[in-house]
Amino acid sequence: MRSIKIGASLALGLVLLSGCATSKDELLPHGNVSMQQLWEQGSSSGGSAIGSAGKQSVAEARGQLRRPIGDRQMIDERTHYTRDAANEIHSQFSRLPNPDLVMFIYPHLAGDEQVPIPGYSTLFPLYSQPQYAMPGEGARPPGRTR
Repeated sequence: MRSIKIGASLALGLVLLSGCATSKDELLPHGNVSMQQLWEQGSSSGGSAIGSAGKQSVAEARGQLRRPIGDRQMIDERTHYTRDAANEIHSQFSRLPNPDLVMFIYPHLAGDEQVPIPGYSTLFPLYSQPQYAMPGEGARPPGRTR
């Protein structure tokens, strides 16, 4: 058992020492440009190491990603984030869902004279009063105020 521990520690030591056997130039080769030249090139091109061709390609890429925003879309975006009294009330105390029930009234005779009434549908809420969620309880999907 002791010889296994010694052999394992020897193998580990050799692996660790083999990392020091390589040179930095072999691992990280560099071109003919020195750090001083890189620094001077960056300071002469406006503070970045990107040349003028690189700046143009970045500007072209940004231009492709940008899309024109119309006036209507800009107004919609602003009103979405605008705080007003209605948005504050509806966002803090949102109404819980109150499903509508549809009831069909069959054709019938009504009144003293037995006037015929055709069949029709009517709509009424399930609950008689609206129920509100406590602040922080989201009962509606975001963006709906009523």
